[in-house]
Amino acid sequence: MPRCFWALICLAVTVAVFPVPGAYAQEKDAPAGTVTFGEIDIKGSYAEGATAPGLFGELSENLDTALGRIEKAASDDKVDGLILKIHSPTIGWAKMNAFRKSIARVQAKGKKVYAWMADGSNIDYALASACDDVSMPQPGTLMLVGVRAEVTFYKKLFDMIGVKADMLRVGEFKSAAETYTRSEMSPEFRQEMEEIVDDRYEQLVETLAKARKLTPEKVKSIIDEAPLTAQQAQKLGLLDRLAYEDDLEAAISKAHAGKTLKVVKKYGKKKTDTDFSGLAGMMKMMEMLMGVEQPKRKSKEPKIAVIYASGMITTGKSSADFLSGESSMGSDTMVKAIRDANKDATVKAIVLRVDSPGGSALASDLIWHELELVQKPFVVSMGDVAGSGGYYIAMGAKRIFADPGTITGSIGVVGGKLALNGMFGKVGITTDVISRGKNSGILSMTHSFSDTERDSMQRLLNDIYEQFTTKAAKGRKMEHEKLEKLARGRVYTGRAALKIGLVDELGTLDDALAYTKQQIGLAADAKIELLNLPKATSPLESLLGPIDPNADARAAQAAVRSLLREISPELEQNVQALQVLQILSRERSLTVMPFRLVVK
Repeated sequence: MPRCFWALICLAVTVAVFPVPGAYAQEKDAPAGTVTFGEIDIKGSYAEGATAPGLFGELSENLDTALGRIEKAASDDKVDGLILKIHSPTIGWAKMNAFRKSIARVQAKGKKVYAWMADGSNIDYALASACDDVSMPQPGTLMLVGVRAEVTFYKKLFDMIGVKADMLRVGEFKSAAETYTRSEMSPEFRQEMEEIVDDRYEQLVETLAKARKLTPEKVKSIIDEAPLTAQQAQKLGLLDRLAYEDDLEAAISKAHAGKTLKVVKKYGKKKTDTDFSGLAGMMKMMEMLMGVEQPKRKSKEPKIAVIYASGMITTGKSSADFLSGESSMGSDTMVKAIRDANKDATVKAIVLRVDSPGGSALASDLIWHELELVQKPFVVSMGDVAGSGGYYIAMGAKRIFADPGTITGSIGVVGGKLALNGMFGKVGITTDVISRGKNSGILSMTHSFSDTERDSMQRLLNDIYEQFTTKAAKGRKMEHEKLEKLARGRVYTGRAALKIGLVDELGTLDDALAYTKQQIGLAADAKIELLNLPKATSPLESLLGPIDPNADARAAQAAVRSLLREISPELEQNVQALQVLQILSRERSLTVMPFRLVVK
């Protein structure tokens, strides 16, 4: 009853605040002497995968929809170009490059793309630099300050409250547990972090140097001089003009021989239908709110299934918060999606889009195994991160595409527990134990591992690591000895992973799809239907479906992560650290990334 009550309250509030989507906007032909530009706001986190049907699916635009709106301008004869207003999107390097590629497609049709931002960070400016013209108002600030990685450690906090993180690992670079067991980076952790930051920095420099026709040395000197006022940025060649929004519109009009500028606001976005009069209107409103859709006839046309593997990997069902865009990847949900695609005769190939730091070793293996059963071309496209368990599920693909800035690798295993007996003792809690079996307390959090428990746990992790590296070597068609040298928990950028053979090609999801089309006998640019899986859950299905005992915890985590991301993306890693401990309390071994790298 409480769940239904609060869901209905949420729906009522949403009706008052958000309009309901309807048909797509239709741009009318502009009168003679007019130039027409579409305007698109770039903001938010742009989750990947199918969106929930109905109103809530419209609240947070996904990446595919956003890119589609930009690329629409390439073939739209009713618009002469685009204005992109960049409002500090919380995206990583791979998504940023996907935006840049979509912008290039518009430019390839001879249409200008203008970027405007009030201020900007590394990612904001790297995205904007793909445009023909970049503007910022004079009071703006360009925080082009370089790349920095910060890792938070909890050992001293644990010492203060009497908690011991008793962790084991396989691979000297497998540093996922260091955040709980150390107060600073180990030499191995620091070494790989130095390499990651160096590569990301070089990619940033190369991107900006090419876009703004500057030397790499000049870009590096600019970064060392930042943060920059808008006026400084213009003098250094990073901005084309100092302009408020109306100033930019005037400049575009002037650039087109003084023609009147028509700006299509929210270009490519669905219009709103607010006619809810009468009983029919009320029913329409409720259907939109609850995501009720009319049954569609199953298409018999050939298609490619795009399976989105996003979030921390867990056993059980996937979860998604329709407001924050946060998600986790459940093995049950993923296995079903893979089976459905494999059994569907109209699906000719599968592309797995991975954006995951890993998680449960068992769940990762269950997903990997189901992919091994696929009897169709199977290709992987890596997003911002595809490390550890994220790499595990990808390693059997026919071909792996990664972005140059993808964080991947981390082939290793970590396991352990928190021993809480010290904390309990501080508050007067004692535990009395009766046990049979030398290792009966291996899962108990009232004490650290005994010698025999530690040996047993280490053997378990060693076995999982051996399975991981053996399967990775087979998938990559590499000698086990060579693969093991590349493993050991070490993390790489996509560009570095290409050099050592952990991925096959650098490119976006579109590049992976183009390759996949060729594998099924089509031209790389041929049109083909895409089937996005797993299917998104509507609010109605969530409301009436079985109660998930972990739903409240996940919802709270999603809300906190969303809030911390708005304050500072670096703070978000604290929630991920807690999420790792939560999974570890249920499962003894993890294939998970040691950190979340933020390039601001």
